Amino acid sequence: MATSSTASAGGEPPVEPQSLKKLSLKSLKRSLDLFAPARSLLFAPDAESKRTRVSCKLSAEYGAVKNLPADQGRAQGKGAAAPSTALALTGTQDTTDARREGTSNAIIPAPLMLPKAPESSVPGKNTTVLSIPGSSDRFSTSALMERLPSRWPKPVWHAPWKNYRVISGHLGWVRSIAFDPGNEWFCTGSADRTIKIWDLASGTLKLTLTGHIEQVRGLAVSQRHTYLFSAGDDKQVKCWDLEQNKVIRSYHGHLSGVYCLALHPTIDVLLTGGRDSVCRVWDIRTKAHVSALTGHDNTVCSVFARPTDPQVVTGSHDTTIKFWDLVAGKTMCTLTHHKKSVRALAMHPKEKSFASASADNIKKFSLPRGEFLHNMLSQQKTILNAMAVNEDGVLATAGDNGSMWFWDWKSGHNFQQEQTIVQPGSLESEACIYALSYDNSGSRLVTCEADKTIKMWKEDLTATPETHPVNFKPPKDIRRY
Repeated sequence: MATSSTASAGGEPPVEPQSLKKLSLKSLKRSLDLFAPARSLLFAPDAESKRTRVSCKLSAEYGAVKNLPADQGRAQGKGAAAPSTALALTGTQDTTDARREGTSNAIIPAPLMLPKAPESSVPGKNTTVLSIPGSSDRFSTSALMERLPSRWPKPVWHAPWKNYRVISGHLGWVRSIAFDPGNEWFCTGSADRTIKIWDLASGTLKLTLTGHIEQVRGLAVSQRHTYLFSAGDDKQVKCWDLEQNKVIRSYHGHLSGVYCLALHPTIDVLLTGGRDSVCRVWDIRTKAHVSALTGHDNTVCSVFARPTDPQVVTGSHDTTIKFWDLVAGKTMCTLTHHKKSVRALAMHPKEKSFASASADNIKKFSLPRGEFLHNMLSQQKTILNAMAVNEDGVLATAGDNGSMWFWDWKSGHNFQQEQTIVQPGSLESEACIYALSYDNSGSRLVTCEADKTIKMWKEDLTATPETHPVNFKPPKDIRRY
């Protein structure tokens, strides 16, 4: 009360409290008003600064020829009274005639020999570098530099593939496919809960197997027994005897739907992966649950087996690929290169390498160590559901949007892009490919699609490298991951 009465008695108004933001704006406004008239005026040039800048430029550009030998200076002085602007370049010993000509604009080669050019990697071609003696590497002139050829392998020419047959028969999405070792028939599993066996040559239906109560997501045919293995969303893994056409064993243990299935090539072991994030190992003969390969954090959606370590390779929705020691039941190696779910894996039938497909990229790895080799040179930009490669090195990938791309395995070059056509009466959104596989000869490709059809593809025999040339540009940079 005392202070307020004193302020009012003195006649001074009370100070209004102001925020920091308001004070800053006031300060900016005062600064603008103070300096605004002089904003468009330029500073006067400083003669000393200009002289220093010009002398630095002269010493950098002409430092090598500023102090010429006395005889060279006299030879130039005879030709013209003006100071010479000669540029000294490295030259050979037989250029003395040019030195004796006293023109003011003559290019005077220095008395040094040219350095020997490095040996070119291309036979018959050379690379010469002209450099100013006495100057640093920073100001060297690469006058005759030739670009080195790309180290990226050139793609092998492959004939384009074309659709030659459409098979209808399933009443639901066709989700899986497997071929007979004798290459006479193939089987497909569908969301209509049936497994159908088709003749490969004619495409006619031979047999329908019923027994699953949910869609069939995985199929495999044994090479040593007359057995067909199937797995589905009903958590069931079944073994069918194709001599009796009935189920003879069921493998119980999965806690949720089974998404993928593979047979070991040399021992009687079955591998299944599913939504319970576990790859389970089964003994075919006794239907015993041998081991559970645990370590993934999400659905195991792709698996393949090899005769030697790593005998099992799995891909998962947790974006990782794991190599497994089948004897110890433990992880040997985890590959974390992908950023999206690894929905498909494909092992090359001849080379020790495999490819993995994800929505972000298709990557190639070596076996058995899992070293990253390279990415495929294009991006399909869709969710990739299936992938297969044949002995000729043609990799086929199929996506959710109905696109099917063909790649050269060696170089990663995409040489053909196809779009599937839905059968009449289907929605455009049903242009989706869920599974694909080559037959055992590698000359036929079969796709399983969401419009309930099975499409068969083969190479166009009339195509030549002249009618379908390879349009390939090697990548400028090689990604290391």
